[in-house]
Amino acid sequence: MKKNEIKRETYLEKLEDYKDSDFVKVFTGIRRSGKTSLLHSWAEELEKKGINKNNIIFISFESPEYNSIDNNIDLDKIVYEKTKNLEGTIYLFFDEIQQVDKWEKSINGYRVSLDCDIYISGSNSKLLSGELASILAGRYINIRVYPFSFKEIIQYNNEIENIELTKESINQLFNEYYINYGGMPSILPFKSDESRKTALADIYDSILLNDIINRFNIKNIDLLKRYINFMMNSIGQTFSSKKVKNYLKSNDVYTTQNTLLKYNEYLQQTFFISKCSRYDFKGKKMMKIKEKYYLMDHGFHHALIEKNSVWRPRVIENIVYIELLRRGYKVNVGRLGEEKKDNDKNEIEIDFVCEKSGQYIYVQVSYTLFSEKTKEREFKPFFKIPDKYDTYIITTDTEDFSYKGVKHLNIIDFLLGDEI
Repeated sequence: MKKNEIKRETYLEKLEDYKDSDFVKVFTGIRRSGKTSLLHSWAEELEKKGINKNNIIFISFESPEYNSIDNNIDLDKIVYEKTKNLEGTIYLFFDEIQQVDKWEKSINGYRVSLDCDIYISGSNSKLLSGELASILAGRYINIRVYPFSFKEIIQYNNEIENIELTKESINQLFNEYYINYGGMPSILPFKSDESRKTALADIYDSILLNDIINRFNIKNIDLLKRYINFMMNSIGQTFSSKKVKNYLKSNDVYTTQNTLLKYNEYLQQTFFISKCSRYDFKGKKMMKIKEKYYLMDHGFHHALIEKNSVWRPRVIENIVYIELLRRGYKVNVGRLGEEKKDNDKNEIEIDFVCEKSGQYIYVQVSYTLFSEKTKEREFKPFFKIPDKYDTYIITTDTEDFSYKGVKHLNIIDFLLGDEI
């Protein structure tokens, strides 16, 4: 672990449980979210536990040392050469393995023929589909790696920057995290907002070029960029490919809904955006329409969207959504159709229906509750839900607006606490 990196204890605790199991540990997440650092951190932990350093083999496919590895046959030659005289369990680490053709066959081969514990990482969700899912069905564990949480931002400032934080400085740090730069780990060493903004733009360019344009052979790059820009300006809003198509058409850009849906899938595969599907309370089922999308890290919004401050309420919603995912919840948008006397249906929406281990919580997110109209709008949906799971409203307000069993949380208290 480098001197400017923190231990991500939540992940390391998971790895402690999974150590030496027959399961292949698969780390997935957006590029530069800290997967490589986490793999190195765990390798160091293994050494501290007394594992022979020679038995820890780390292969990064972004390192020039391994540029010659194009396919599983090349990979096998190196791995079997490195392991031929070793005794005891071998710990195999493969960083950004999706760059190797037919790598799935090699991973399964090592699992069968070697006494080994395997850890792999990748920046594409397809890592867990196709042949890997077939070959290793029931024998791999997906560990989703997210950008730093606000709690980890605090940890970084305490441990790396040696800053003793007060309530006032924590509030200031949150404003910087929320308004300016988000949680991508690699930008934290930069001190100025402009440097962090430039670094985020560079990460975006890398994702665009390496994970989307090159991987999927995109020809119309301008259209792709326009689509991404539209999606970033639409975080937390109901998605419609027809709406996007018409918007582009109004700007004299012509395309098909099928093309836009493909772009949408590419952005999801690279973890740049995350889909939040709609859950129907009445039918107790998932809906395939009216889903919403959020950025995996809200810092990209600051770096790439003009007049970013206009969208701050949506950014708060984005922060809460990703934090709920980070805490292990399956998160959906809640939908409840309400019948009026004139038979017109008025759809009531809960921002987030969250499920973990069979238990549910319901969460609304609002910038502030100081307006009586806003209070009515945010609290009303909770009282229409037929079941009575725990309900929360998260805002930037410091005053407690809890009401009739609905718990109000300040956004900082939510991010640093463990109530939810």
